[in-house]
Amino acid sequence: MSHPFSPSPTPAATPAVLWPDAARHAAFEAWLAPLVPTHHLLPASLRAASADASFRRYLRIDNAAGSSLIVMDAPPDKENCRPFVQVQALMAGAGLNVPQILAWDEATGFMLLSDLGPRTLIEQLRPETPEAAWAPYLQAVDVLIDWQKASRPGVLPVYDEALLRRELALFPDWYLARHRGVTLDDRQQAILSSAFDAIVAHNLAVPSVFVHRDFMTRNLMAPVQEGGPLGVLDFQDAVYGPITYDIASLLRDAFISWEEEFTIDITVRYWEKARKAGLLGAQSASGWGDDFGEFYRAVEWMGLQRHLKVAGIFARLTLRDGKPKYLADAPRFLGYIRATAHRYRQLGPLLQMLDQIEGTEPAVGFAYGRM
Repeated sequence: MSHPFSPSPTPAATPAVLWPDAARHAAFEAWLAPLVPTHHLLPASLRAASADASFRRYLRIDNAAGSSLIVMDAPPDKENCRPFVQVQALMAGAGLNVPQILAWDEATGFMLLSDLGPRTLIEQLRPETPEAAWAPYLQAVDVLIDWQKASRPGVLPVYDEALLRRELALFPDWYLARHRGVTLDDRQQAILSSAFDAIVAHNLAVPSVFVHRDFMTRNLMAPVQEGGPLGVLDFQDAVYGPITYDIASLLRDAFISWEEEFTIDITVRYWEKARKAGLLGAQSASGWGDDFGEFYRAVEWMGLQRHLKVAGIFARLTLRDGKPKYLADAPRFLGYIRATAHRYRQLGPLLQMLDQIEGTEPAVGFAYGRM
C-alpha cells in the first residue's frame, strides 16, 4: 500500500533525498550517470515522490524537456522487482495505463519509470459529495474490467486457501496480540477459527480472475489531461483469485469511506459490466451473473477477509516497521468488519467478541438486514 505521489515542487524548493547508507547512495549515482544523457535528466531535481508500506520508495526527477520521470528504489535484499516487471507487462498488454519501464538494474534494485502524474484519485474525492465521485469510480470500474478480461490461469500466483489463511492470521497475530495485547482463550480461538473457515469458503466459491490486490484510490492516478485514462500503480502483488477482491478493495477503501447507497450503485454497475464481459455467468453454478444480491454478499465476505488482513498489516507496520500513520486508519477497518459481521448471523459470535475486545456498541441498520 503506497502513499499518494506528492505534487512536484519547484527545483529550488526540492529537499535533499536521504539515503540509508553511503554504499546505497554510491550505487544509485553509478546507475543514474549513464541514464542522464540518454533521458536528458536533471539530477539536481531528484526528490521524493511517494512512500510505500514496503521497503520500496519512489523518487521523481525532471528532464530537460520540462517533464518528469520516476525512480524506483527497491533494495534487492528486501524487495523482488520481477513481479512488478511481469505484472507491468500483463497490464500494459491489457491496455491499462501503467508506468513504462525505461531502465532497470535488477542487481541494484533501481528502475526508471515514466511518470503518470502528481495526483492520485483519492486527492480529488470528497465523501460528502458522492455525486462528484460517480464518474471517476465508473472509470475505475472500466479499468478493472479490462484487467480482468485479460485473465488466464497459470500466469500469476494463485490466491488459494493457504494464502487467504496466512493473511487472516495477521489479524490475531498482529492486531489482537501485538497491538491490543489480547491473548485469546479457547472459546475465542474457536470463534475466530469458525469465522475464518466461513470466510475462506465464501472467498473460494467465486470465479477467479487476475487480482491487482490493492485496487484502491491511492493506487489510481488521476488523469493528467481531462478525459485521459486513470493510471494504475502498486500492482506488484497481483495474483489469480476471487473476482470479488478488487471491487471490494475499491469500494471499501483503506483511506476513504462511502455510504452504502453509493457502494451498491457502483458495485451493481461493475456486476453488469462483468456479466457482459463473460466474467461471471458460466463459470459458476451459484448464479453470480444472475443474482446481484448473491454477488454483493460475496463481495462483503471478500471484503471481510481483506479488512481483517489489513488491520493486522497496519498494526505490523506500526509495531515492526515504525510507520504509525497506517494504524491511524484502523478504526475504519474495524468499522467495516463490524458492519459485515453484524449483517450475517453466522458471524454473530465474531462481532460479540470484537465488541468485547474493542469496547464498542453493537452495530445497527444495514441495507440487507441480518442473514
